Amino acid sequence: MKILKTQTLRGPNYWSIRRHKLVVMRLDLEDLADKHSNEIAGFYDGLIQVLPTLIEHHCSPGHRGGFLERVQKGTMMGHIIEHIALELQELAGMPVGFGRTRETATPGIYNVVFEYVEEQAGRYAGRAAVRLCTSLVETGTYPAEELEHDINDIKELYATAALGPSTDTILKEVEARRIPWLPLNARVMIQLGYGIHQKRIQATLSSHSGILGVELACDKEGTKNILKDAGIPVPRGTVIQYLDDLEEAIREVGGYPIVIKPLDGNHGRGITIDINSWVEAEEAYDLASAASKTRFVIIERYYKGSDHRVLVINGKLVAVAQRIPAHVEGDGRSTIEQLIEITNKDPNRGDGHDNILTKITVDRTSSSVLSRQGYKLDSILDKGQIAYLRATANLSTGGIAVDRTDDIHPENIWLCQRVAKIIGLDICGIDVVSPDITKPLREVDGVIVEVNAAPGFRMHAAPSKGLPRNIAAPVLDMLFPPGTPTRIPIIAITGTNGKTTTTRLTAHICRQTGKTVGYTTTDGIYIQEYLVEKGDNTGPVSAAVILKDPTVEMAVLECARGGILRSGLAFDTCDIGIVLNVAADHLDLGDINTVEQMAQVKSVVAETVNGDGYAILNADDPLVAAMAAKVKGKVAYFAMNPDNPLIIEHIRRGGLAAVYEGGYLSILEGEWTLRLEEAVHIPVTMGGLAPFMIANALASSLACFAQGIDIELIRQGLRTFKPGADQTPGRMNLFDLGGYHALVDYAHNPHGYEAVGGFVKNWQGQKIGVVGGPGDRRDEDLILLGKLSAQFFDYILVKEDQDRRGRESGEVADLIAKGIVSENPEAQYQIILDETVAVNLALEQASQSHGSLMVVFPESVDQTIALIQQRQGS
Repeated sequence: MKILKTQTLRGPNYWSIRRHKLVVMRLDLEDLADKHSNEIAGFYDGLIQVLPTLIEHHCSPGHRGGFLERVQKGTMMGHIIEHIALELQELAGMPVGFGRTRETATPGIYNVVFEYVEEQAGRYAGRAAVRLCTSLVETGTYPAEELEHDINDIKELYATAALGPSTDTILKEVEARRIPWLPLNARVMIQLGYGIHQKRIQATLSSHSGILGVELACDKEGTKNILKDAGIPVPRGTVIQYLDDLEEAIREVGGYPIVIKPLDGNHGRGITIDINSWVEAEEAYDLASAASKTRFVIIERYYKGSDHRVLVINGKLVAVAQRIPAHVEGDGRSTIEQLIEITNKDPNRGDGHDNILTKITVDRTSSSVLSRQGYKLDSILDKGQIAYLRATANLSTGGIAVDRTDDIHPENIWLCQRVAKIIGLDICGIDVVSPDITKPLREVDGVIVEVNAAPGFRMHAAPSKGLPRNIAAPVLDMLFPPGTPTRIPIIAITGTNGKTTTTRLTAHICRQTGKTVGYTTTDGIYIQEYLVEKGDNTGPVSAAVILKDPTVEMAVLECARGGILRSGLAFDTCDIGIVLNVAADHLDLGDINTVEQMAQVKSVVAETVNGDGYAILNADDPLVAAMAAKVKGKVAYFAMNPDNPLIIEHIRRGGLAAVYEGGYLSILEGEWTLRLEEAVHIPVTMGGLAPFMIANALASSLACFAQGIDIELIRQGLRTFKPGADQTPGRMNLFDLGGYHALVDYAHNPHGYEAVGGFVKNWQGQKIGVVGGPGDRRDEDLILLGKLSAQFFDYILVKEDQDRRGRESGEVADLIAKGIVSENPEAQYQIILDETVAVNLALEQASQSHGSLMVVFPESVDQTIALIQQRQGS
């Protein structure tokens, strides 16, 4: 078995509209291609011995053990690898369940598709599954230590990439509310929402977090002074930078007991509490100084009581947790070291922040805390006796949390909400020490010891004891108050031909509304009329540029086949999904071998339309029209033929459509007919002579109408959109060269040739064609290009692309010539492989025939246009 290729999908895709995060492995099963699992001696027994948990996989039988039944009866090896890859992720703590395995048109080559939670962990699981199956085939087993190593590696990859418990808590609520989110490539920031409506978070800092409040909270002494001046109970304290000042500082705060902590610390690092002697104070000073970036150390009076974390969001108290330092409870026979090991075996404890609780670590600090209690690691505690391993109660050092939200006194609620306002934090964690949180702080000598920006959510969302609190909800209510949009309108466009022109026309019409429009095409990423990035930008990465831009109010996104197959779409849903047509192009590439399969790829755009949106489908194309059956939203059709039976029935049922009738582009809705404009007055239709451009304009107009754009603005957009080499390079660019014309179009497949042919046939005068085709197209497609050329042109020059895509020199040209001769044995043609030479010769010939038309289907659009413009300026 051999992995030929691995790719990851991150959005709605060819394999699944709902499951976005998928690994696709292309496998060569080699000698196992014709063997099923029941034909391999010992395979089934070895599999259930290595992974008995596969009993939980239902598979197609639909019941527990169903998958293993299929293995025992015989199933293909790719299918088994799929299930093992899923199970390895499950064993590493990642819930996954979706998978597909399909044989390709190449015998022995399979696509194995399975879900992942974290990309690198999913890829590793796929490789490990192949290794495991290979070992079972060759030896009948897989070493237990290897399996353990695989699972641990997957866990480590998952933990390394994890966003953290606070971010994860917020994102779960984000997804529950169907708010789109995108990771940003800086400082683990997350974007919530699209375009102009976006907000950002970084852990529990948000777009609303003010830098003054955050900076103040990081200055522990400054925070205490501000609060003290406002009448808030805070510990007596002072700040020093040198050990020589420690003795005086202790006297200043009233003597022992004291707390020593770094001025700029966090997560409880470098803090020592309840210090009662000079020896302890010196040791604590060294610890705090080492943990402080500035070497400044806070000396405070120690106040007895329980440690509480109060969470205030948007000025309102939402949760309270009592924090208890890391500790163990004696059983009368185990040492403290053994009790730590037992405690750390709790499945809720993990390393760092990757679980509800953190494992307790043994270090210098824990040994010191034990020593102050009179214990060592080998001490045996009596049953029920408690030994603390940390002086501070941070969860990150092994502490636990008990929810006390319902117990806090109303005056303390008022006090904490006031503190958050004074410091200026939208999300605020307040550390309160009080012997009884149910009573006002002033009555029990309680104090507010710290105010924290970016407080952790873990203790509130998953307390060790008590009721979990949905603290993410008030964060999102703050960022997106009820009625606030999180998405911008998205119009997605796909099809075999016409995508770029339709995208540009649609964006142009949308701009008539006065909104900022971002769009992606095969020639670049644009915001309004400004080019963001030049090149073929029709995939999800380019779409994300638009969706991440905070100035964009509407997105018009060209979605090509390649991006959908390689990565999926960049968005989970769209408001309008246009499918222009499906034709034979790019077949036998990426395991898409038939036009029907290509239609499934294009259908992803239509199927992603949301429930309130519209799929705009070509009623004249049966493959496109059939996509309506899978659309979850509404459907509107466009057609060049107003008598199309599908259009007639759709309108009879009160549906929405656009048709070309009587020379006009018209919108039909129920009994109403709204004539937009006569085709001859719409520049993109080239005076009404280009039928496929009329179809593109119908689709664009219908999409904008369905989006709610005023019909007068649609008319204005149709009249003012003037395609040309500058605006739509390679899309029906017609040049007037005086006594003759030149047309440049990037058509490179039979459907595209036919579309241009509709215009050429209407031309009065000699027609000269410079034709070619990409080398990675099928022989029959290239022959068909020749046949179509013979139907349109009086004289043909056959050239070749410089990038022959695996073909020998002259091979493509010979196939096209074969098609020309088969269509018209008397056809006049000439093979000139160099595109530049062919274009110049065709221009020369056209210049000698008044009223002639020279058409080029170029590889290099820019170079061809430059050659023509040289003639235009001469």
